[in-house]
Amino acid sequence: MPSDAPIEFAHLGEVLALASPICWSFAVLLFRKTGESIPPITLNLAKNALVTPLFFLTFFLAGSVSPAHVDWSDYALLLGSGVLGVAVADLFFFVCLNRIGASRQAIVNTSYSPIIILFSVVFLGERLTLFQYSGVALILGAVLSVGWPEGGIVKKPIEHLVSGVLFGIAASLTQAVSIVMIKPFLSDWPLLWMTSWRLMGGLLASLVVWASLNKQRRSFGKLWERRIWKFMLPGIFLGSFCSLLLWMGGFKYADASIASALNQTATLFTFLLAVVVLKEPLTTRGMLGLAMGLLGVAMVTFLGPLLGY
Repeated sequence: MPSDAPIEFAHLGEVLALASPICWSFAVLLFRKTGESIPPITLNLAKNALVTPLFFLTFFLAGSVSPAHVDWSDYALLLGSGVLGVAVADLFFFVCLNRIGASRQAIVNTSYSPIIILFSVVFLGERLTLFQYSGVALILGAVLSVGWPEGGIVKKPIEHLVSGVLFGIAASLTQAVSIVMIKPFLSDWPLLWMTSWRLMGGLLASLVVWASLNKQRRSFGKLWERRIWKFMLPGIFLGSFCSLLLWMGGFKYADASIASALNQTATLFTFLLAVVVLKEPLTTRGMLGLAMGLLGVAMVTFLGPLLGY
């Protein structure tokens, strides 16, 4: 039986959507360490070059088959989704991570949930209540707190922090567009097939960007050093293979709004791991921003219906 046959399992989408951020949070720490030596463009290209053939290999070994009745426009949609979600969004994410750190990036990432839900309102016909809009306002406050200097002391130029926040928001925006544009087809298309072609779009776009750079910026530099690979390889496997497969599965088997809310738990996991493992500073403003962001996500997603708003 093909591996992408319908799976009968209660709350499968929710389980997958929750497992994805757990894998992703550990990957963020590994990407943060890798990014200390490898520029974002190089890291994104290396990541896409390694994970794309891995997905196609998994697709064939799992005995999956391509769906019937797909034409060039369907492939173009998947490739386009990959360009936005794998090439552009991941590149923006790596830039954000390098500039503001893992804990701040986790707070900025709370912008992902309201963005994807707002796009669901526009393109998928979902509706937001006043209570949910209030949650969006809280999330915006949390994101703004990241780029605001604390106590008048700025360890990095304010422009550096602001640009990092903007890149993080841009990453959430492009990622949201990339998944909403294919959401209507997720229930009909095999998961491995769909993910493989999205990654192909990301890889092709990354190659085009890399080829357009001057010779000096195309250099892979320290990429070939063995010490880099001990962080990069597990980061790619956890973040770009396991987490991506689980993420797509969550959106395939659960509603977009529910899946995006569960994905948002990556904010909490990443923030805590960054403080504990990477020893990033735990500030009052950071804790307040985290609390505002998570409360906002809860208000936008499940808290309204629970309280009757």
